[in-house]
Amino acid sequence: MDSVLAESIEKNGFLDIDVDPSMDLFSEVDKLRKEKNAIILAHYYQEPDIQDIADYIGDSLGLAEKAAETDADIIVFAGVHFMAETAKILNPSKKVLVPDMKAGCSLSDSCPPALFGAFKSKHPDHIVVSYINCSAGIKALSDIICTSSNARSIIDSLPADQKIIFAPDKNLGAYLNKVTGRNMVLWNGACMVHEIFSLEKITRLKQRHPDAKLIAHPECEDAVLQIADFIGSTTALLNYTKKDNSNTYIVATEAGILHKMIEASPHKTFIAAPPDNSCACNECPHMKRNTLEKIYNCLRYEQPELIMDEDLCLAARRPIDRMMEISRKAGLIA
Repeated sequence: MDSVLAESIEKNGFLDIDVDPSMDLFSEVDKLRKEKNAIILAHYYQEPDIQDIADYIGDSLGLAEKAAETDADIIVFAGVHFMAETAKILNPSKKVLVPDMKAGCSLSDSCPPALFGAFKSKHPDHIVVSYINCSAGIKALSDIICTSSNARSIIDSLPADQKIIFAPDKNLGAYLNKVTGRNMVLWNGACMVHEIFSLEKITRLKQRHPDAKLIAHPECEDAVLQIADFIGSTTALLNYTKKDNSNTYIVATEAGILHKMIEASPHKTFIAAPPDNSCACNECPHMKRNTLEKIYNCLRYEQPELIMDEDLCLAARRPIDRMMEISRKAGLIA
């Protein structure tokens, strides 16, 4: 790699190269994608321009499935770091590009592998079910991975007397304990976005919009989930708003999903649930590090590339394969 490019990535996490502002980035990205046989995978929490240029937009389960089945030579992953790691784990021979290597995840960071390994050793008769929002190191320490879309099916597939450690999200784990009747041991991790929703402000919003339904992601705190009209994964929330007869929704998850909700139901009103700070909306600063300009440079120079240890990839793949197997049996994926 050119030393100037390497220095830019080392310093910034991305290629800090000026892009001609008059350039039609949608057209140029499309041209590069076709020339290089590349696929752009994007999470629902990406900015609208990235969602519009992506080949596939989805939540963690859908993205994992799409990454596993792609025949592209290059995968550009517009999301956060652990998602790109999952794509590389499932495609060790493919080139996985990350527009911004510093697009991390507060939830993933809340569960360091060394500390979790010590925690796991204190519960030798437990198996580990980990939410996909974790590092490759945590995946390698896990028995089964899950997403918010398939978590209940994963837990329900295990014997009733099987002791379980659930990591890293304590809120999702507590919700799963409630709906499955389990008593899983929970790692004390959380997502900075989903923990910051203000119950008081949501309650006031509901008073101003009495016909609005509150829909929430299970990573939210229990107090918010208790007053929610519907709880589900990002995809489940989107699908609910498509099929439900209501016209107004307060959405308690990252605000990026509102782009697809509005696109699918332009006649409906969507209100981002307010956080407990001065911001008017709730966005993940890590997800929003990615831009269309970074994706263009990423494809043009094929950098930054995610390189992972082969043994770590193999160890992390086993619990992902187990998740995919259970999900297929449950009819959640093809």
